[in-house]
Amino acid sequence: MPTSLPKPPVARKRPHRIEQLGRVRVDDYAWMKDDNWQQLLRDPKSLRPDVREHLEAENAYAKAMLAGTEDLQAQMFAEMKGRIKEDDSSVPKPDGPWDYYVRYEVGAQHPIHARRPRGSSESEQVLLDEEALSKSKAFFQVGAAHHSPDHALYAWAADEQGSEYYTIRVTDLATGVAVGAPVESAYGAFAISPDSQWLFWVWRDENARPAKVFRRPIRGGDDVLVYEEPDDGMFLGVGVTSDDRFIVIGSGNQETTESWIIPAADPTTAAVVAEPRQVGVKYHLDHWTDRWVINTNADGAVDFKLAVSRADIPAKATWEEWIPHRPGSYITGFETLAGHIVRAERVNALDRLVVTPRDGEEHVIAFDEEAYALDLDGGYEYETTTIRFVYQSPTTPRQTFDYDLETRERTLRKSQEIPSGHDPSRYVARRLTAKAPDGAQVPITVLMLKDTPLDGSAPLMLYGYGAYGIALDPSFSIRNLSLVDRGWIWANAHIRGGSDKGWGWFLDGRKEAKPNTFNDFIACAEHLAANGYGTAGRIAAYGGSAGGMLMGAIANMRPDLWGAIVAAVPFVDVLNTMSDTTLPLTPPEWPEWGNPLESADDYDRIADYSPYDKVMAQAYPPVLATGGLSDPRVTYWEPAKWVAKLREWSAGPTPMLLKINMEAGHGGASGRFDFLKEIALDYAFAVWALEKGWQQA
Repeated sequence: MPTSLPKPPVARKRPHRIEQLGRVRVDDYAWMKDDNWQQLLRDPKSLRPDVREHLEAENAYAKAMLAGTEDLQAQMFAEMKGRIKEDDSSVPKPDGPWDYYVRYEVGAQHPIHARRPRGSSESEQVLLDEEALSKSKAFFQVGAAHHSPDHALYAWAADEQGSEYYTIRVTDLATGVAVGAPVESAYGAFAISPDSQWLFWVWRDENARPAKVFRRPIRGGDDVLVYEEPDDGMFLGVGVTSDDRFIVIGSGNQETTESWIIPAADPTTAAVVAEPRQVGVKYHLDHWTDRWVINTNADGAVDFKLAVSRADIPAKATWEEWIPHRPGSYITGFETLAGHIVRAERVNALDRLVVTPRDGEEHVIAFDEEAYALDLDGGYEYETTTIRFVYQSPTTPRQTFDYDLETRERTLRKSQEIPSGHDPSRYVARRLTAKAPDGAQVPITVLMLKDTPLDGSAPLMLYGYGAYGIALDPSFSIRNLSLVDRGWIWANAHIRGGSDKGWGWFLDGRKEAKPNTFNDFIACAEHLAANGYGTAGRIAAYGGSAGGMLMGAIANMRPDLWGAIVAAVPFVDVLNTMSDTTLPLTPPEWPEWGNPLESADDYDRIADYSPYDKVMAQAYPPVLATGGLSDPRVTYWEPAKWVAKLREWSAGPTPMLLKINMEAGHGGASGRFDFLKEIALDYAFAVWALEKGWQQA
């Protein structure tokens, strides 16, 4: 006799009327937002009882519905874990008399930071034991950790609840004793002055915005305000130039940046602006011994160009064009060494590195696979002719190379070891192209077993993001193989909104052009189905954060295409969030989405695609939405409200599931193994949904 299905929670409706720019909307589930959310980020136990009761009921329902997948989840988790070398370690990075590295012990969720004398394999000194510090904590994550330039101190920032409020601590490496008082309410990144005397750190305000930069004596002392950002739409960061000549404070959002500089020889002097901000102009600078190098989109350089300045203060009037703008060749960044500069470029969703000596001709580092990822892995030393880069592809595990910039010799330092075994020859990676409705050519990267049939019978997972200029690298994944080895096809859609084909590709998927992101993803699904890589109705769509917004939009637009929707920490309540200035990401996000508080056009455009607002009476595919209670980026109530509304409006028996991690934030569980359990749940849901597991209960 069949077992009856668990009954889903029924969220009560409390109509909340909102009038804005002459428009009215009613939000039945606005009550799920705890008005005390700022306190919640610091103390998750403070969640309002009625909200906690509802979230716990949703978690129980999801667990009951997916009870039949627990064995599959366990199998997938075991497979993923089996592909991890448990006692792995990084390739040591030399700095003066020491080699610095991180390593894991068998069974450990978190790494150990250590060093040993340069060139030696013995006499290890442990700098930070994350695993020991994480014991008895539900969440523990180190955001940044740095040794001081004189090698005497070690500073590290830890978040213990997933809210991204960090505490910075400093340890004397000679004694192992903490020095100075901990820095509270900090951002996860900080900088140590080149003279090893000062700690520059970023303070997060009550709305979680990185708003002020402070300086304090690194061994303890009073904090001094260095810079305060007056614009709520700008975030702050701080760093040191590669040649150790300057401390740089960066302020920016998605479309505008500004840098303030402090001479490292006198780190207590006032910061001076390099080039005042201009809306729409981004620039990043570094100092190269006797000149500044600036990567910028100024003067219409959509895919960026490099300029140099020999002035003490590199105002734009002093910039001299060096590497001119070339449309379609996107300069994503650069690294400076004493005698060379290495820039990273992306052309048609493929990366390459270009080496330019201080005097001489440039040359290119590239690879021949159809789809691959190539990333610089910066070191500590400036006076060197060696760089490090990481190469990988969907079929090739990570390979770490040292490269001699003068002899052009590559030395393989490490290949990612897959303990359970990996045979690249069993797989094939392909680069396809879909045509969007407006004619744009959208790249797709596909991974599959060589013997997987292309007759539409294979289940297909289509992953997408498409926001903030973030590209989807065609990298190696120990996780995706758990689907591919089961006969699934995995595809990444390199849609507009990302920078996969250049910065213009990003600009064509934001604000007024945001619908291109959704249309591109749908075009990719249709192209894959038309060519035998899947079948409409048996495609699982997967995305997280802004990619979760994508999931909500394409579920509303083309529910017939999908057999499952997996939306991780999904940004789906776009209109309400972009109208709430108390939330940490709202003003900085207006350049990306628009400002519905001041612009009627922005309001109408967002309302036309906002997934929560566009839920309608139609047959939706099964949905799994996940979230984190302490998430400051996509607050927990967004997926909770969305699932409640989907369940209310969906015409059909398909399940709508919500899973909230009550002890984590935006990134999910902090341990390297616990995180895999969350991925295994996502994948098992996709299998269950395409097999219509709820009908078999």
